[in-house]
Amino acid sequence: MRGCALNYRQTVLPYKVRALADGTRLGISSSGDFAFLSPEDLSFLDGVGATPSLERLAELQSRFFVSSSAPSSGTRRLLRSRKAAKREAVQKGPALHIIVPTLQCGHSCQYCQVSRSLEDVSHTISDSDLRLACDSIFQSGADSLTVEFQGGDPLLRFDLVKKAIVQITERNAVERRRIRFVVASTLHQLNREMCEFFSVHGAYLSTSIDGPQHLHDRNRPIASRDAYAKTMQGVLLAREMLGHDSVSALMTSTKLSLSSPTEIVDEYVRLGFQDIFIRPLSSYGFAKRNQATLGYSIEDFRTFYQQAFERVLYWNNKGVKLREVYASILLNKILSSFDSGYVDLQSPSGAGIGALVYNYDGYVYPSDEARMLGEMGDHSLRLGRIGDSLTSLLHAPIQRDLIKASLVDYVPGCRTCAYNQFCAPNPVDAQAQFGSPFAPVALTEHCQRHLWMFDFFYTQLRVADETTLDLFYDWAAPTGDAESS
Repeated sequence: MRGCALNYRQTVLPYKVRALADGTRLGISSSGDFAFLSPEDLSFLDGVGATPSLERLAELQSRFFVSSSAPSSGTRRLLRSRKAAKREAVQKGPALHIIVPTLQCGHSCQYCQVSRSLEDVSHTISDSDLRLACDSIFQSGADSLTVEFQGGDPLLRFDLVKKAIVQITERNAVERRRIRFVVASTLHQLNREMCEFFSVHGAYLSTSIDGPQHLHDRNRPIASRDAYAKTMQGVLLAREMLGHDSVSALMTSTKLSLSSPTEIVDEYVRLGFQDIFIRPLSSYGFAKRNQATLGYSIEDFRTFYQQAFERVLYWNNKGVKLREVYASILLNKILSSFDSGYVDLQSPSGAGIGALVYNYDGYVYPSDEARMLGEMGDHSLRLGRIGDSLTSLLHAPIQRDLIKASLVDYVPGCRTCAYNQFCAPNPVDAQAQFGSPFAPVALTEHCQRHLWMFDFFYTQLRVADETTLDLFYDWAAPTGDAESS
């Protein structure tokens, strides 16, 4: 952290510097604003160089690198409010509530993060736990709530999804919250009756499409070997009955995906999607067990991501609207004063205080990844039972540990990091990777990946032309759909 008095007219405010790969010095002020600093800028800010031009001085002042005098109480309050705005998403109570009705699924994906079950017995939530979960959602103080149904494949137990949505809707007639329902499914079971119900209740659908048919069918096999075709049938039915934007898709990057970045992006364009989320493989469930055949290095993912991102820009330059969701999450952190609430990059951790998972096994977990660890036999992140009060869940010992392990102002490595206003440790991933939420942050894959990604997007901002900058600012606007991890 740098900062010093220049003279009676100008005071340098606290800021941090990070060297990008091309040698550029990136400065980030305590307000979260940034500037690419020349050697002359750095000398000036260090108090040993000449005062820059009035234009440059005004720019540094507007970005809170310099104050025209000793910072006033108003300036200090403004800086505190700007910093707090970056973290306010975790201060309103859990806004994302994930209900897992069943672990049943007909797919045999090698990278399945929850080790899905082919049987319904002992892998489905009880009616009493479902009712308690629906009631528990309203203990959150958040005005806007997203209720997401995960699995397994929740449409295999549509009866439970329907029961939950009806109960929450009836309760909300009194509570009057803004509620968004999302059902994450293969869509293989989707039918007209379900669509009619979802239409009445304004539910959205989310599915997985890993790319072109040959890649999707390899990554997400089913016995009949037509997983892609069945998912497409579901997408078309949803668009017909619920509207084109009623269904979204995301992909998971396996080793097989790495050779096809252009083809994957082109497939999303061909299918008419306006969003694509280039996600890395998460090391949970079957994905961890099959790491030798599915996994790849961080460097491999970087290359793949860069190529896919360039293809997304190519289509935008052709007039085809396509947003890369990972980019929008990080650009929101960099360019917007209003955080979209992405759980994995919150300090304190969004796990638990930003999101809760009501699992089929009757337990509550602080994140989807935490319940995935539970499926692998590590139950250390359970917060309590479904039906326990929100107060008791959020004061559970493990929740306190998750918070303590994610406070960037205290965690070694994060405290001095230039990106600590936008990023944060992921203690759940640390638990998965090292068996402790307090593992050294710099050793975690989460930290290494996001350091590179923030570097990448600041570099993109530095070299972007006016058209691309407009696109990035458009992506950075909070959309409310980046809450889940």
